[in-house]
Amino acid sequence: MLEAQRDFVDQLVSVVQARSVDVVLIAGDVYDRALPGLDVVKLLDDALVRITQAGAAVVLTSGNHDSAIRLGFASRLLERGGVHLRTRVEDLDVPVVLPLGSDGRSGDVAIYGIPYLEPRLVAERMGVDNANHFDVTLAAVERIRHDVERRRETGPVHPVVLAHTFASGGITSDSERDLSIGGLGAVPLDLFEDFAYTALGHLHGRQELAPNVRYSGSPLAYSFSEAKHRKGAWLVDVGAEGEIGVEEVLWVPPRALAILRGPLDDLLGSEEHAWAENAYCQITLTDAQRPAQAMERVRTRFPDTLVLAFDPEGAGSQLKTSYSTRLAEAEDDLGVCCGFLEHVRGRGSGDAEEAALKEALEAVRLEEAEL
Repeated sequence: MLEAQRDFVDQLVSVVQARSVDVVLIAGDVYDRALPGLDVVKLLDDALVRITQAGAAVVLTSGNHDSAIRLGFASRLLERGGVHLRTRVEDLDVPVVLPLGSDGRSGDVAIYGIPYLEPRLVAERMGVDNANHFDVTLAAVERIRHDVERRRETGPVHPVVLAHTFASGGITSDSERDLSIGGLGAVPLDLFEDFAYTALGHLHGRQELAPNVRYSGSPLAYSFSEAKHRKGAWLVDVGAEGEIGVEEVLWVPPRALAILRGPLDDLLGSEEHAWAENAYCQITLTDAQRPAQAMERVRTRFPDTLVLAFDPEGAGSQLKTSYSTRLAEAEDDLGVCCGFLEHVRGRGSGDAEEAALKEALEAVRLEEAEL
């Protein structure tokens, strides 16, 4: 996916330049694992340099896929270059402050970052008795509220929050990792109602939970459950009185995702599926018997087939019979072997395969006879 990610960065930088974006908010995940590959780290480095050169600051929080400690390395140094990392509990109430207007009367936009908070690791440090997602997120939000109130004593403040969490009402996809066992990590949406805007990270689908609470989603599709997603971001404008305007920005995917289903010959011959020849494909074959060399044949037309499944339609009663029953009904050793082949791949043995099995069985019989 590295080339596709580079293409996304190109599009992001173009939007920053064309729309004179002041700050880019990245609410995690930044990487897909705690120890990312060197080429991925370099891509992030290039992206941050290009975004800041285009004139925008960056505020970035860590997600549940990231190592907060590694991602937060050199944060104080990076801040001098306009890249503000929020990966530590200690920085929850330390905002990035940007003046809203040149007249000084409109106040400031204060951007706070809530990284992914693993309850078992941060509860004690945050003074929380119960190690769960709701309580640690509530404690983080309370810290931010207190800081906003303190700042409003000297002038208008319009708080914007980044949070990597699963907010109630969000629609999930197969690519996200559960934030807690059993998926019970959801936090209520009203935790964020006091803020001018909340930019959420974690779920891969771009979605609006409230006018001022949204997920931008992942810039690329990372599973076929995301085939119908329209990938993009939200361009947020904070007005002179703190009013919020939101506009969608769409990313152009380098390739489409195709989910196809049908008999192999139909898929290979039908003009209806021509559009999918250059797409990443998930294909389910419905042939009554599993075709030989199915993946090889599928890829002659759909070379980027990534998932191949079998769901035979109109399968006879024999395919529905349990394997143990069919094994007991086998007349000889050859029948056992042929039955096994049919069981594991959904089609019977051909003449050449049956001849090879006969030869192998005969060799075993002769060897045993010599002992």
